[in-house]
Amino acid sequence: MASSGNLSVLALLISLAVTTLISPANSLTCSSQSFTNNKLYTQCADLPSLSSYLHWTYDSANSSLSVAFIAPPAQSDGWIAWAINPTGTGMAGAQTLLAYKNSGGAMAVKTFNISSYSAQSIVEEKLAFEVWDTAAESSDGVFRLFAKVKVNTGQVNHVWQVGPSVSDGFPAKHAFDGPNLQAKGTLTLTGTNAGTTTTTTAADSKTKKKNIHGILNAVSWGLLFPIGIIIARYLRTFPSADPAWFYLHVFCQVSAYAIGVAGWATGIKLGSESKGVVYKGHRNIGIALFSIATLQIFALFLRPKKDHKYRLYWNIYHHSIGYLILVLGIVNVFKGMDILNPAKHWKSTYIITIAVLGGIALFLEAVTWIVVLKRRSSKSTKPYDG
Repeated sequence: MASSGNLSVLALLISLAVTTLISPANSLTCSSQSFTNNKLYTQCADLPSLSSYLHWTYDSANSSLSVAFIAPPAQSDGWIAWAINPTGTGMAGAQTLLAYKNSGGAMAVKTFNISSYSAQSIVEEKLAFEVWDTAAESSDGVFRLFAKVKVNTGQVNHVWQVGPSVSDGFPAKHAFDGPNLQAKGTLTLTGTNAGTTTTTTAADSKTKKKNIHGILNAVSWGLLFPIGIIIARYLRTFPSADPAWFYLHVFCQVSAYAIGVAGWATGIKLGSESKGVVYKGHRNIGIALFSIATLQIFALFLRPKKDHKYRLYWNIYHHSIGYLILVLGIVNVFKGMDILNPAKHWKSTYIITIAVLGGIALFLEAVTWIVVLKRRSSKSTKPYDG
């Protein structure tokens, strides 16, 4: 009996220890959440990204949907948003409810019509459907957004998002990491399959394509082209490097162009799959880079001989276009990073790489001038042979 009692006590202690080791964050689900206003909802779901939750009740009698969206903002003074997209599955076209803290520290709710991802297309206005009883609250770093909306169908595409800050009532751009891109799904309101479902395959595929696009263009315009220019500018100063420098230069530039074409093609593909998402500056620079780089490659076949009278003009053209590609390429790599928003160490790595190439170029520039000036000096001191 004593042994049995000891075993019972031991089992109780073990169960208590296991219970205390379970993280509250891991055990928290929508079913355990409650609201200060004692609102009750018939259904809830743990959304698969951004640590978000959705509670809802659908009244088929008047086609009204009561929702409570819960999520932590990206930063303490940020925002959260929940939207219904009547025309697509992403944020472009979404009719959005946004909760944030105003300048006085009180929670507020605004409605936005998001026709595309550009800042000019995010307009604060009434939504395409009726909205009422909007409210918001915050506690423990989490925002809660409440609303009732009129829906005309038993299934809607919904999108959710979080952002870092709000300026003059206008939300700052959210991140474009994997969890942000996957924050969308389908909300089924009626029938035995009522609930929310998400499809992350398409989002994962698009993210992979964006990463491939970024890597190809960073290697092409951001690395190989600058290296090819450094080889051509500095190694040809040394007679012993001729003609090796020329073949190295051609190899780098042709390889960079081939990789750049692949990166440009993936960018075109991404654009065709992302209706309403336009990054004008990045796109326009990319088109300009591809066009002038194509001219540069073809100009190689029209290169006059060294003693030709037009060789000087060809050199001026070739060098000017080369330096233009150098500048535009590096600028567009940084623009692409701002759009893709990769982990900070990737951007830092590229900055360090460019800084190292710049340091090498400065060192070789000094060496080149020293060699050139010595040659000129030795020529000027030679006796004149009449």
